[in-house]
Amino acid sequence: MSKTLPYTRKDIHYDNAKFRQRSFLKVISQTLVNSTMKRDCAKCSMGKFLVLLLLCGLGYLMLTHTSTTHSISGGQEKDSNRLKDGDELITDGTSRLRRFWRKPPRLPPRLSPDEIGNVNKSVHVPGKLNTGSKWIDRQHSVKKAFSHAWSGYKNHAMGFDELMPLSQRGMDGLGGLGATVVDALDTAMIMGLDEVVSEAGSWVETHLPERINQKGQVNLFETTIRILGGLLSAYHLSGGEQGGTQTHKGPMPNIYLENARSLADRLLTAFTSSPTAIPFSDVILRDQSAQPAPGGLSSTSEVSTLQLEFNYLSFLTGDSKYSLESMKVLEHMKTLPKVKGLVPIYISPHSGEFSGDTIRLGSRGDSYYEYLIKVWLQNKASNWTYLYEMYDEAMKGVKHLLVQKSIPNGLLFVGELPYGPKGSFSPKMDHLVCFLPGTLALGATKGITKKEAMKRNLLTLEDLENLKLAEDLVKTCFEMYSVTSTGLAPEIAYFNIEGNSEGGLDGGNKSSEYVNDISIKYADRHNLLRPETVESLFVLYRITEDPKYREWGWEIFEAFEKYTKVDSGGYSSLDDVTVIPPHKRDKMETFFLGETLKYLYLLFGDSSLIPLDEFVFNTEAHPFPIQRTNKRE
Repeated sequence: MSKTLPYTRKDIHYDNAKFRQRSFLKVISQTLVNSTMKRDCAKCSMGKFLVLLLLCGLGYLMLTHTSTTHSISGGQEKDSNRLKDGDELITDGTSRLRRFWRKPPRLPPRLSPDEIGNVNKSVHVPGKLNTGSKWIDRQHSVKKAFSHAWSGYKNHAMGFDELMPLSQRGMDGLGGLGATVVDALDTAMIMGLDEVVSEAGSWVETHLPERINQKGQVNLFETTIRILGGLLSAYHLSGGEQGGTQTHKGPMPNIYLENARSLADRLLTAFTSSPTAIPFSDVILRDQSAQPAPGGLSSTSEVSTLQLEFNYLSFLTGDSKYSLESMKVLEHMKTLPKVKGLVPIYISPHSGEFSGDTIRLGSRGDSYYEYLIKVWLQNKASNWTYLYEMYDEAMKGVKHLLVQKSIPNGLLFVGELPYGPKGSFSPKMDHLVCFLPGTLALGATKGITKKEAMKRNLLTLEDLENLKLAEDLVKTCFEMYSVTSTGLAPEIAYFNIEGNSEGGLDGGNKSSEYVNDISIKYADRHNLLRPETVESLFVLYRITEDPKYREWGWEIFEAFEKYTKVDSGGYSSLDDVTVIPPHKRDKMETFFLGETLKYLYLLFGDSSLIPLDEFVFNTEAHPFPIQRTNKRE
């Protein structure tokens, strides 16, 4: 950190005359006045005559001397910087005479180092005069993209879970609860799209209660993060508990809360039906029953990524049962054996124990680590410090066991231990892992800017180390985009390391500095419009205030616009990001509206919109207010 030099202008007496040019006549006259020559010459008339003769001779030489011609290639180019509009090069004696008698320019006063710094801050850098308007325009572009995505969904798939934009029809892959409607609702509220809010809110009020009562099997995790989370966030943003800062169209806020409570009451059966603290993975809504996944195991990330939503529901309703059931999971996992804070990706609801040895921060493992810090942040008024301790231990384990550098250019990445700590290391990194930079940054500053945290002396050495790792990893995540022909990331990347390098599987962008560091296998080249990288760019920009994260986000958005947009409405996942043109998959995931476009909009917007020290985002990007007390006032 730069420090102010230990002196200011008041410590130094500046004599500006020392640094000002003086004319030849002034030099002679001052010499005559100040020297002994003045006294000697003044004693006789001959001395006065000689002085006068000397001055006339010097004047004649200066007026008749031919000036050196500047070369066009060199001197004129340099002199042109000193000439103002209307000035002419000096070519004749008259001009030289005017120049001779012209008063020399007064130089500006010299400033102390402190003042120089202050002046520089106020200077506009060329090309950045309209920085604010540039980002307003880019934010508007994201808003237009959301409207285009919503129009495709509304026209061809309203009420279905997802849009198939090429086929122009809908599909139910998430239980038939209208997942896109609910996932997109709070994004529309944040963007101020009242017409979309009215359409989505009216659908929730009219159709969702019946679907909650009559639909069949749903996944506990997906339904909690998308539907329950979306309803709770919409309740807050629409003015429930006086949380909304503007009036939105649509139903009264209580409509969202009532549907959230009705849904959660059915989802609770996944907890109460299990013989252990670990819930079953699936719920039959109409029967209010639950069952384990095929094979009997639950994903570690799924059972540990329910707590933000159920805690907030308890806070809003005053009914502690939602929080108590969900927190039993983390309290139980606290007691289980771990590998430097890291855990396997499967857990059994029958035994309550972890299953298998695979450790990774990608699929089935990712949001376990995310919710450790976020649940603690959401409820710092509660005595859940063990969550922060679990998070802290896990991040040390990540740095010790999973972080390595690629060759030849040294990108930091997070790999996997498919056979546990005693097995070999795999340089495989899912795009899902790109949630980690944002989580690390959030854990370091707790949502305030790095500048403010440093000013208040809140950062430990470990916090600074984690923040540096976050910045290194988010660069890697961005490079996973830039190495491909389309500028969009694959679902999975492999990093070349010593003793494990795969040639001939690069991303196609030969101009990328890191094209030889990253390999992409044929089965992993698809893109699902995922949000994790832009999520971390958003968090890193808010915390570090470094504008490069905005620029990287804009590059990603432009690639989405260029290759995934469907003219009839909506956006589509891609089969292969390494070829141009890429083939479209005919599916728009709900998280493209619920997460990806939301994070891009916030990245380009003002930091006062959903501030990170006042809100915590669930893993589906639904913001909940941080609870300052244990119960609602």
